[in-house]
Amino acid sequence: MKVQLKPLSEQVIVLTGASSGHGLETARRAAAAGARVVLIARDGDALARIRDQIRAEGGTAVTFVADVGQEAEVEQAAAFAIESFGGFDTWVNNAGVGVYATALETPTADHRQVFETNYWGVVYGSLAALRHLKDKPGGGALINVGSVNSDMPSPVISSYTASKHAVKGFTDSLRLEMMAAGAPVSITLVKPGPVGTPFPQHGRNLTGHKAQLPPPLYAPGLVADAILDAAQHPRRTLTVGGLAKLQVIGAAVMPLLFDRVAQNMGVLLSDPTRPVPKKEGNLYAPDGRDGVVDGDQKGRPVSAFTAARTHPGLALGALAVVGAAVGFGVVRGRRG
Repeated sequence: MKVQLKPLSEQVIVLTGASSGHGLETARRAAAAGARVVLIARDGDALARIRDQIRAEGGTAVTFVADVGQEAEVEQAAAFAIESFGGFDTWVNNAGVGVYATALETPTADHRQVFETNYWGVVYGSLAALRHLKDKPGGGALINVGSVNSDMPSPVISSYTASKHAVKGFTDSLRLEMMAAGAPVSITLVKPGPVGTPFPQHGRNLTGHKAQLPPPLYAPGLVADAILDAAQHPRRTLTVGGLAKLQVIGAAVMPLLFDRVAQNMGVLLSDPTRPVPKKEGNLYAPDGRDGVVDGDQKGRPVSAFTAARTHPGLALGALAVVGAAVGFGVVRGRRG
């Protein structure tokens, strides 16, 4: 069977990590476009507020409180989505947590917990989604949110980076299996660069310094747009942010040079001039700070690279206009 992805207005979209950041922004934009959304997160109070806001604006939303690191809860969430709407068309694995600490200072329990959410949450969600989508007429989309850290190393957030490498390996392998089986499922890995979400404020911080993200940052809406593009058009991968893509290329093509530069990136993730107390964050439980899209650092709302990937027709049109302008200038120059 061939996958036939529907317009957002005809879709039911299940979204984990829907209580903050680009997960919340994706939920809002999907609902505004007419999709019926199933919002999954650990913070039930935040989910209820988001659901009520979406409904007040004319959208359709239901919520399910679940920890994606618990397989039984993810299975229950999938059953709830099917019970609520008769099925779903797109499943987005977006939930993520992090720890700011060097590898030597990261407790093993914390490292494991990062994987419970970031990796096992993706595994459990993917399997639950595929059991439904692979036999559904027209199929659907499975979208896993990785990171540019799926492709390159980083100090200070080593457990997060390792989990995103694992997400990439699992997602790419799963795609091959679905292709071999002829399943009508589009499987996309979305890889955002640094995004201006509350991730540094939510993360567990053991450094003793203010956690932050390295510039340049991108706005959460760009990630939401990439996710919703993949819900409607089969994509293999989508990297959010042109400069982030250049970093990935640099890490692959010139790894030794990249290492020399990136070894000093720690000061961009943990500001040594701004001491703060160590913080538990939301690694093991919600920290009461959900319900917001933007973090302390604001991201740029435009990425020409991402726009070209998600709107290739517009990109080609822009190139044609630029080409025509250049050609016209050359002709005028010759005539002059």
